[in-house]
Amino acid sequence: MIVEEIMNDEPYTLAPTNTVHEALKLMREKKVRHLPVIDEERHVLGVITERDIKEVLPSSLQDEPHSPVFNAKVEEIMVKDPLIGHPLDFVEEVALTFYETKIGCLPIVSGGKLVGIVTTTDLLYTYIELTGATEPGSKIEIRVSDTPGVLFEITKIFHQHHANVQSVLVYPDSENTQNKILSVRVKTLNPLAMIEDLRKEGFDVLWPNLPGVSL
Repeated sequence: MIVEEIMNDEPYTLAPTNTVHEALKLMREKKVRHLPVIDEERHVLGVITERDIKEVLPSSLQDEPHSPVFNAKVEEIMVKDPLIGHPLDFVEEVALTFYETKIGCLPIVSGGKLVGIVTTTDLLYTYIELTGATEPGSKIEIRVSDTPGVLFEITKIFHQHHANVQSVLVYPDSENTQNKILSVRVKTLNPLAMIEDLRKEGFDVLWPNLPGVSL
């Protein structure tokens, strides 16, 4: 998946001469926390965030629009020369950038001009969609050996039960580096028959596995 598929391609923006009061008003009206600052040719000059405003604006003044602090221009407090992304960047690379730099948004630039913005909220929602959690279904976690073909053997069982696989996530087994944990979400609300067949084939089903409940 690339950034172009998840970015907001009509972001709200400010000019460097807009005031702190105008920035705060726009954030409140549009319910956003990050605003790119651009020039007339849509070149990105900086980014201003809700946190930037809070750092320069004492809480006692946040509801007093006539305070001199509100008249400061956003170019005086914005983050200049921010990190930027491209529409063809991979989403996982952008997520890594967010994690490593602790930023909350990334202006997306193509041809030197702003074409969109991606925020941590966009990434979180994308992750939720990729896991299939927005649709009814059941999650099954299975410990497997890290060998070729194991996923094929597991999906054969789901196929036998005519169950659609919504997502498959793979992560390391903290107890044994030779194993992996498969987190599979299937489109069924009653996966008990599939779990039983998985165990008959020797697979270690970790979840669902509730104490005192026979599966």
